[in-house]
Formats: sequence, C-alpha cells, structure tokens
Amino acid sequence: MSAGEKAKAKTEQAEGKTKEALGSALGNDRMAAEGQTEKSEGDAREAKEKAKDAFKH
Repeated sequence: MSAGEKAKAKTEQAEGKTKEALGSALGNDRMAAEGQTEKSEGDAREAKEKAKDAFKH
C-alpha cells in the first residue's frame, strides 16, 4: 500500500468517525450520515490498497 493512499484512508476514516459521533451527539442525522459515508470511503480505499498489495507480492 502506498504511504500516501494509506494516510489518506486513515484520515478519511478518522474524520468520518469524528463527524459521525459529533452528528449523533448533536442529534444531527445528516452530519452523522455524512460521517458514516466518509468512514466507509476510507474503509473502501484501505481495502483497495490492501488488495493491490496482495497481488504485487
């Protein structure tokens, strides 16, 4: 996994998790949903990079 893509995935996951928690705490369903989407995008990016690494070796 390239370092840049790995960092981007981790950042998306962390930002999404934070936004989701904040949205839930404030009762803002839209913010919570956006956070969940961001976190899912980070998870997907990480999975894609891991799959690419698996085929390289």
